[in-house]
Amino acid sequence: MSDTRPDLPEGPFTRAMAREAGISDRMLQGRGYVRIYPRVWRRAAHVMSDECWRKAALLALPDRALLTGISRIQELGLEYGPRLPVRCVVEGSLHLAFEHVFLHRTKRLPPLDEAGVIPAAAFIFYCAQARVIDAIKVGDWLLHNNFMTKAELIELATAESWRPGADEALWVVNHLDGRSASLKESELRAVLEFSGLPQPEVNVQVNVRAERVVIGDLVYAEWGLVVEYEGRHHQEVRAQYRSDIARFALLRKHAHRYVQITSEDLDKPRQAVRAVYKELVDAGYQGPAPRFGEQWRALFAQVSIVLAATGDSRIA
Repeated sequence: MSDTRPDLPEGPFTRAMAREAGISDRMLQGRGYVRIYPRVWRRAAHVMSDECWRKAALLALPDRALLTGISRIQELGLEYGPRLPVRCVVEGSLHLAFEHVFLHRTKRLPPLDEAGVIPAAAFIFYCAQARVIDAIKVGDWLLHNNFMTKAELIELATAESWRPGADEALWVVNHLDGRSASLKESELRAVLEFSGLPQPEVNVQVNVRAERVVIGDLVYAEWGLVVEYEGRHHQEVRAQYRSDIARFALLRKHAHRYVQITSEDLDKPRQAVRAVYKELVDAGYQGPAPRFGEQWRALFAQVSIVLAATGDSRIA
């Protein structure tokens, strides 16, 4: 049997879907098809992507198994974090073991919406395994896109404190800010905070005497310093590039300092922090220099490890 039958979808399909396309069980045993999971197949020529594995897992698992953790959050549109294993939760006993699938069993499902586990509950589960810096970035993204609120997260983690990740989420919430407009902005804010430098305001208007509205990514108003994250689109999109030139000229005109941090700078986070510190000092900052000790190292450790070391799991 040919493995290019147009009635079948690209990627994984069930035995029932094959029958609807006119492919018998016997035909599936031929060379054109490969079984992935019980009742789930693919064309022999099809190369499985991470998204295909997610689809295959949901086809193989019973309907009562729901996406959770980073897998549920990625379904909302987040393009960050590991795609595999696909993380699912099921109430009660279900003893299945599939490749690329992590199945969490719980005595009671978290709150659900029409799509499955609510984002706040998925984030709580994510915090059980995540590094601090990743939890901050993902949490900010959920807040910024209105998939959850801090109040909702705190209420759920407090009410169901027995769930994996609940204490971790209550610790992380102190470091979240939904005003961050991108993952990289969140990352930059986090490295500045955990280095011990003053916390900047996030995406606020800079006073340029009403000539135009200028929003700074991170603003140290006391020292007149704007810290801008420059992603690739700032260089590759001509309109954005021209807008940046005009914005920075306006900042200079009104005596605002600014420092641009690129993705390459953030690949060496201490270097990025030192660049901001230098500008702060030049602007008159007399506070402590950045420190790269225990607090700094905590940013790149799992939240659960940080909690175990400090014993601090409460909100501020």
